[in-house]
Amino acid sequence: MAAGTSIVRHDPTVRLAAFNRVSTDSVDAAADAVGRIFCPHRLTPEYSTSPEFFALHNSAIFGGLSVNYVAYGGSVSIDPGCLERFFLLQIPVHGAARIRTASRDIATAPGACASLLSPTIPTRMTWESDCAQIIVLVERRMLEQRAAALSGQPAGTVEFEPEVDLTSAGGRALHSQISGFVDLAERLGPQRPLSPIVAADLRETLLGALLHGQRHSASDAIDRFGGRAEALPPSLRRARDFLTAHADEPLDLIELAAASGVGIRALQLGFQRHFGTSISEMLRDIRLAHLNVRLTAASAHDSITDIAFELGFTHLSRMASAYRAKFGETPSATLRRMH
Repeated sequence: MAAGTSIVRHDPTVRLAAFNRVSTDSVDAAADAVGRIFCPHRLTPEYSTSPEFFALHNSAIFGGLSVNYVAYGGSVSIDPGCLERFFLLQIPVHGAARIRTASRDIATAPGACASLLSPTIPTRMTWESDCAQIIVLVERRMLEQRAAALSGQPAGTVEFEPEVDLTSAGGRALHSQISGFVDLAERLGPQRPLSPIVAADLRETLLGALLHGQRHSASDAIDRFGGRAEALPPSLRRARDFLTAHADEPLDLIELAAASGVGIRALQLGFQRHFGTSISEMLRDIRLAHLNVRLTAASAHDSITDIAFELGFTHLSRMASAYRAKFGETPSATLRRMH
């Protein structure tokens, strides 16, 4: 079925039209095609509400994430279970949706509320009144690795609060960023891919907005490790900022103490108490985080060894071991995954 009047009647300006992947009035075809793009799911039209089923899915893919426009005619129930491989940010542009997770039942609507689904939490949804949504898919491993980089912890499960208040400062900022992402994709079109540097910048900005702007299971650890805890003494904040700014240089405790304004022993005790780690361990973690960011933005031909040396690593086998323990894969695997 072509994307004709019945499909776009509720939204004359369907987004990402040049990136069309699915356009059909067949329930089975829609479930199969959309399932291959996202994940297998049960799709059930509620014909008692409206018999005019259709499915439209436009998708622009940029390494590690995609931005999508998805619309269904009438009202439909969607049961994907656990998403497993990715996070989904769903921002309604028409109609409404009800989202049921293991512990929450939320209603989303344009300009008011969006949903943020985590891969480990079973989810069921009902899209109502010719619902259309802008959906951002974020690769699970990429987001969990960035949470690990920000929290000083090994990569592990991250679960978000599923309700996103679009009227809050964080919600408005996130909505604006996604709208800009859609605008950029439409200006470029499917034949003009983003440069690796621009794509990496967009990914980092989005990951930052999600992990700093929305509540999730790693929020407290990120605030603590990042020095945003209310009780953090100014001296420790200065010390952490100094480590971040000079991460590619050898650790000099005397210089660090001078920059922070307290003695070395006070710094050592303060790091253990407020950050839960030693100074040298934090420096290593900051370097690993920088390495992860560099690898996700690197080209397939860039040298991991060169990047590691630039970031201050001098023992490559130890670096590789520490990287794998933190991010759950080798540096070369991260580089391959982004290309």
